[in-house]
Amino acid sequence: MIIPRHFIVLCMLLVHAANCTAQDFHTYFTDQTLRLDYIFSGNKHKQHISLSNISSTPHWYGKRQRLSESPVEGNGQITIRRHNEDSIIYRNSFSTLFQEWLSYDEAAGPEKAFENVFLVPMPKDTVDVTVELRDNRRNITTAYTHCIAPGDILIRRTGERHTTPYTTLQQAADTTRCIHLAFVAEGYAENEMQAFIDDANEAVEAIFAHEPFKSSRDKFNIVAVKSVSDESGTSEPSKGVWRNTALGSHFDTFYSERYLTTLNLFKLHDLLAGTPYEHIIILVNTDQYGGGGILNSYVLSMTRHAMFKPVVVHEFGHSFGGLADEYAYEFEQIPMYPHDVEPWEPNITTLHDFKGKWENMIEPGTPVPTPESGNPDTIHTKVGLFEGAGYSLKGVYRGVQDCRMRTNETPEFCPVCRNALQRLIDFYTK
Repeated sequence: MIIPRHFIVLCMLLVHAANCTAQDFHTYFTDQTLRLDYIFSGNKHKQHISLSNISSTPHWYGKRQRLSESPVEGNGQITIRRHNEDSIIYRNSFSTLFQEWLSYDEAAGPEKAFENVFLVPMPKDTVDVTVELRDNRRNITTAYTHCIAPGDILIRRTGERHTTPYTTLQQAADTTRCIHLAFVAEGYAENEMQAFIDDANEAVEAIFAHEPFKSSRDKFNIVAVKSVSDESGTSEPSKGVWRNTALGSHFDTFYSERYLTTLNLFKLHDLLAGTPYEHIIILVNTDQYGGGGILNSYVLSMTRHAMFKPVVVHEFGHSFGGLADEYAYEFEQIPMYPHDVEPWEPNITTLHDFKGKWENMIEPGTPVPTPESGNPDTIHTKVGLFEGAGYSLKGVYRGVQDCRMRTNETPEFCPVCRNALQRLIDFYTK
């Protein structure tokens, strides 16, 4: 049998491309994690980025392919280039509490500072690291570039001993190409660790009851990190209650009663050093309703409330998937999405640049805005352009009438969100 020459050449090119992809990580990086601690500070008028600490931990648990790509834009990006060159060898996106704070009236006054931590693979040679912050018009507002030499003797080595105890809840089918997820205990005393493990298992089952996580369950490696708090619960400033907990979490973030967060990101990653993690879910031992989710930073959710499971799933949609909230306020105090700018989030649109989102899922002739239906068989499945999303009643659209990202009562992610989540899972694991 004679094989055409052009076919042989094509096969050789494909093999070469596959080998380049496989070797790309080891060309530039070693199997270690470089942890970069930054302080973001300023106010609405001016922002600053400062490097605080650099440390390393054994093994790298993030992506090993498509290193120079970021699947979602985020409100900021961290980029690694070869020293004094333009070639990008790693990139990832993020959002931060600092940038959210900038949207509040308080940020017009005195400057504030926030901790932020980014994990990147350890480079083999000297690199330049650039951190960029963007506003809600997707414009870069400030950027900071610094050089890192991997042989620097002041890079602190952590995670090699005195690691926080953890339990593996689920092992991925292929631990070299999977998504590493860590649950972290917050507000659980020493004698409450079994309750934390039970809560973590409950959260796992809640997340993986939803598609597309359900069909991709074997692509997630999950651990539960037993970080002990001196006191149970969490702080509630509006009630004058302050508790000594592992991460110092509290309600009333930005004076919003239900907004439950931690500002102590350095401590969070100290507790996680040496454990297999990239994405983080913090479980808080409280019966008060609240939580939060920040892209590629963390989810934080209460556990003792009846809405625990729907909240942790919704917030994971934010932190892992970069999904936007699809509900609207009667009066929008914070205009998060200017109507003449297309949001980067995959599940909402202003129709300014809709191409590449869910336009191929809409039936021809569907009106814009799409009228809402009282038919229970279609409110979770019919794809269109339903007005009211991203906290705006007008000018911002969601893909389906109701979704897990819109109400706690909705049992599933809508088709638009499912597609976006599946693309992200595939990005990390294929």
